[in-house]
Amino acid sequence: MTARVLVVDDIPANVKLLEAKLGAEYFDVVIAGSGPEALSAIEAEKPDIVLLDVMMPGMDGFEVCRRIKANPVTAHLPVIMVTALDQVSDRVQGLEAGADDFLTKPVNDVALFARVRSLVRLKTMVDELRLRQATGESMGIAESNEKVLIDVPGRGRILILEDREQSGLRISETLGRDHDVEIVPQAVEAIVRAKGGDYDLIIASLSLDKQDGLRFCATLRSLDATRQTPILTIVDEGDLKRLVRALDIGVNDYLMRPVERSELVARVRTQLRRKRYADRLRHSLQLSLEMAITDQLTGLFNRRYMSRHLSTLVSNAGSTGKPVSFLILDIDFFKQVNDTYGHDTGDEVLREFANRISANVRGIDLACRYGGEEFVVVMPDTDLSFAYMVAERLRQSVADAPFHIAVAPGNLPVTISIGVTSSEGQGDTAEALLRRADQALYRAKRDGRNRVVADAA
Repeated sequence: MTARVLVVDDIPANVKLLEAKLGAEYFDVVIAGSGPEALSAIEAEKPDIVLLDVMMPGMDGFEVCRRIKANPVTAHLPVIMVTALDQVSDRVQGLEAGADDFLTKPVNDVALFARVRSLVRLKTMVDELRLRQATGESMGIAESNEKVLIDVPGRGRILILEDREQSGLRISETLGRDHDVEIVPQAVEAIVRAKGGDYDLIIASLSLDKQDGLRFCATLRSLDATRQTPILTIVDEGDLKRLVRALDIGVNDYLMRPVERSELVARVRTQLRRKRYADRLRHSLQLSLEMAITDQLTGLFNRRYMSRHLSTLVSNAGSTGKPVSFLILDIDFFKQVNDTYGHDTGDEVLREFANRISANVRGIDLACRYGGEEFVVVMPDTDLSFAYMVAERLRQSVADAPFHIAVAPGNLPVTISIGVTSSEGQGDTAEALLRRADQALYRAKRDGRNRVVADAA
């Protein structure tokens, strides 16, 4: 996998060295010699990841990272700090500033490239969600979620796979004040719990006794229930081979033993924040899809979805011989409701009518708002006589109980007219079904309304 990498360092020799190494691995490299240059380059070049030096004159790397992460447009951009600083406090400061990793020079090239690829791969998935989110926003069916990534994460559910008792307890004590933590010593049990536990983060030791921590991580990535769950691995110091394999498998982050408490807290916070951001994007995408096929006022499916669904059912009915019935319902004199009581009351009536439709049809039936005060019900595997019976029950449920409204007189008598038809075997089409139902509805209205009329054919 290739990517655009922004290298930020005020020492030209360091920049040239990294540029050459990254270029040899087929990365597209962009360079900046200071903090302000880096921020400008991010805006102009749209890199996939930033390799950032800390010790720079003027604006240091910590401040650059804070600014990147504070901007909703760039908060999702991965940042790796590559520096000569080697104190734990420096590493924690970098992670708390928002860095995704903090590597001390001299950096092992294999480990660096694996980390770059891992973070870019994770960013690519988030970019796809952000693109779909942007599409939803442009269509007016989604709200912006950009600010979510910089929100402080709340309490999370964390599962720990660790067979070293003291190490597990130490991690649990560190995280237990702010999160709900479970420790499991066996990989098999951890997989069972992870599949049904809805965890926000899984911490896994890669140096288990008589167990394969890498296989555990690979299994999590292969299961639908845990594919999106962040994994933070704990690796023995110097075990670069296992670390690179873990990053290739798809783990999100890692810690080297001995585990430093403040670094653990910082890395956990980063993973929880990123997971919640991705979860919000996925949730927004799901809502966008639902809004694209449902009517916002009534919650029923909309005309677009009904048309596609009906065409499929009628086509299947022609080959299976099982009939499809179709009801088209219209509220009688609905214009008078709007003219007399206002459109807010009209909306109340439409919502209540939708509720009564839903209460009187089966789970396999498809209820939709067709437009204005017209609604339809698509009934698969249903003949005309049964559909007529359902339509009559619907008509009575509306006529027998007045609709409650918020204005005087408080209750409003409502009646409906319904046209019913059914598919006629091979050669029938959704358009013909709609036309016959519409003609039956017209006859119901012409003959006095508040009645059900079945298609004469």
